[in-house]
Formats: sequence, structure tokens, C-alpha cells
Amino acid sequence: MHLQDLWFIAIAVLWTGYFFLEGFDFGVGMLLPVLGRAEDERRALISTIGPVWDGNEVWLIVAAGATFASFPLWYATLFSGFYLALLVILVALILRGVAFEYRGKVDSIRWRTNWDRAILFGSVVPAVLWGAVFGNIIRGVPIDADFRYAGGVRNLFNIYSLVGALTTLTLFLLHGALFIALKTAGDVEVRARQVAERVGLATVVLTAVVLVWTQLERGKTATSVTALLAGAALLGALVVNRVGRERWAFALSGATIALVTATFFVALYPDVLRSTSPGHSLTVDNARSTDYTLMVMTWVAVIFLPLVLAYQAWTYWVFRKRITVWGGSGQERPPPDPGAGTAQRRMRRRIARTR
Repeated sequence: MHLQDLWFIAIAVLWTGYFFLEGFDFGVGMLLPVLGRAEDERRALISTIGPVWDGNEVWLIVAAGATFASFPLWYATLFSGFYLALLVILVALILRGVAFEYRGKVDSIRWRTNWDRAILFGSVVPAVLWGAVFGNIIRGVPIDADFRYAGGVRNLFNIYSLVGALTTLTLFLLHGALFIALKTAGDVEVRARQVAERVGLATVVLTAVVLVWTQLERGKTATSVTALLAGAALLGALVVNRVGRERWAFALSGATIALVTATFFVALYPDVLRSTSPGHSLTVDNARSTDYTLMVMTWVAVIFLPLVLAYQAWTYWVFRKRITVWGGSGQERPPPDPGAGTAQRRMRRRIARTR
């Protein structure tokens, strides 16, 4: 295996991690107006991803940076040809991040409602456009002899990319609903499981269509295996969701996303961006950086990647507990601890004496 092949696999892993982690982020944002019937419930839904959403987006930054450093020609052609779509995604992600930070700054229903709409917009748009972008990468786009994008915006609109867009939308919706069921308790958990059941049928149909289409057009022996495993994982997620096994359901929906992404990248290899003109496709060989650059990147990844993964795993472990909604779903708040006030007063007196 050459270094360019290793970095193609690394970029595939980064995109897989991004879609797995940011997928449920998008799902939670899209389900905010559906499952958040009261302010307490909406606040609880946002709290499920509050500690992790910005860390999940780091996977996108690293994937883009790795592409720029290891396959600069791929990066240049991709970002010039898909400029409008990627710009819209970037704006949506920025607006979504600002909404998370600002929705609680003013005690106003109108203020929070507008920022909730921004969260919805910032979740739906990337969920749709990422599927369209990867659909075009697999299908192929116009590239000239100088490996420059030779098409326009209209070339990015086709049936395959539309199916890909709807597939990622429903997959992320399902993934987000199962994450909410895993991270909440009470009425919100029950409704999240019900939403997952309703979205499940559309997800199965769209995922089957895009996987079969990919197999017929670009399929290999390996993609047939990953596609079958993706279908089995998706069906398994729906089955265990019905019996209330939230952890298994979420794990299987994540496995579905990972296997679908793997199917795309395996079908794409050795190309990195297909051309509709024969002989003009970008491959791991003609789009790569120098051996020295790839070697330096490899050593940097070997040193720092375990640290980043360990830190993010620790973050998820710290915030692993469920969130219970009191008040928003009609539940009664538990009675206060009669000794809590006394203990707090004693603590304040101790602090005062030390001063």
C-alpha cells in the first residue's frame, strides 16, 4: 500500500466519523420543533448535543484539511466545482453554531423561536446538501483535460444526487431520533422512538435505492458486502428500537451510516473525483501530494490522532447520562430536598469564616 492509498483511507474514515457524529447532531436539530413541544423539552433536546456538537464539527475541518494537504488537486477541483453548495453548507453551519450560543441570551419567546428556526435551517441544509455533493462525486462531473471543473450549477442537479440527498436526510433524521431516545427520559424518549419508527420506512426505501443504484453503476465485490451489511444494520436498528433497546438501535443506525459511507468510498476508489469525460478523472495517483508531504502528514497523524480521539471519547463518557425533562411534558418536579437549604447555608457560613 502506498501513502496516497493510506491517506485515501484516512479521509474516508474522517468522513465516516463526521457523518456518524454530526449525523445525530443534524437529526436533533431537525427534530427540535417536532419533539420540543415546550421550552423545557426544547432546552433538553439542545442539551443532549450541547457539550459535543462543536467537537463533532472538527471532523469536517480535519477532513477538509487532510484533503487539501494530501490531494491538493482533488481539493481545488472539488471546492471550485461545488463552490455554491459548499458555501451554503458553511453558512448553515455558522448560523447553527451561533443559534446554539445565542438562543438563551434573551428571555423572549420570539427571540428563542427565531434561533430555533436557525437551528432547523442549519441542520436540514447540510443534511441534504452533503448527500447531493457525494452523489455527484460518485456519479461524475464535467472535468476538462487540465483537471478543472468544466460544468455549471445545473450539472450538479440530477436524479442520483437527489436520491443521495434524501437518503442522508432520512438517515440523519433516524440517527437523531434514536440518539434522543438514548439520551432522554420520559415523554420525549417515547415520542423519539415513535418518530424513528415513522421515519424508518422511508429511510429503508431510499437507502436501498441508492445502494442498489451505486452497485449497478460503480459496484464491486466489496461494495456488495458493505451494502448488504448496511441494509442489515438498518433493519436491525428499527427492530431493536421497537423493543426499547436504545443503545443497540443507536449503534446500528450509526453502523448503517458508516457502511453507506464506506460503500461510496470503495465504489469511488481509485478515483477521488470522477469525470463524465473518459480519461479526465482525478485519481489517488494524479491528484496526490509529494512523498515528503504525505510522510510528514503520516507522522503528525500518528502522534496527535490518538490524543484527539481519547479527548473526544472522554467528553462523551463525562456527558453519558440521560436528561430528564421536568415541567415541559406535564411531569411533576420532584419535591426539594429539605436538607439542601440547610447544607447550603452551612457551606456559605464556612466560606465566610475562612475569609
